[in-house]
Amino acid sequence: MPNADRVTRAAFQSDENLREVLRDVLSELGLSAREFSKSSGVPQSTLYKILSGHREPNITTLRQIVKTIRQLEGSDGAFIAIIAARPVLDAISEKKTKIGDKMLTLREYSATNIEEAIIAAVRAERDGAAALVCAPIVSPTVEKLLTIPVATIIPKDSVIRAIEVAARKIE
Repeated sequence: MPNADRVTRAAFQSDENLREVLRDVLSELGLSAREFSKSSGVPQSTLYKILSGHREPNITTLRQIVKTIRQLEGSDGAFIAIIAARPVLDAISEKKTKIGDKMLTLREYSATNIEEAIIAAVRAERDGAAALVCAPIVSPTVEKLLTIPVATIIPKDSVIRAIEVAARKIE
């Protein structure tokens, strides 16, 4: 679950949950309350009061906190969904990537067959994906179902390596 959604959910559960989740999110983002205050425009004293339990955030402050978390995570929470088998996804070390001046989050959706890949694609769009990356065997079908852009993985080097492994196995 994206951090902004975690904060929103926690705010509706209890003030204590909000404090805990907000502390965790700031830590995950690698920001101090002071740095987050500068990024968000929420006064540092207000943020400290929220984090210490001496103040409940008003709706305007909560919106600003959530909006800033989305911006810090990349493109107001927009992400690119990657649908592939677990071994392929495990090889992806970066969870964020910079394209031009945009920082984009990459979100993985594991699938082991075509049906799971189609379901994952629909789920990714519902989750708010800005675009989708998937295998050529499923991309034509997915493009017909989704309204977001779909890019096809063309695994040139890995196909050659797989052929070499297969050749060694038959020797």
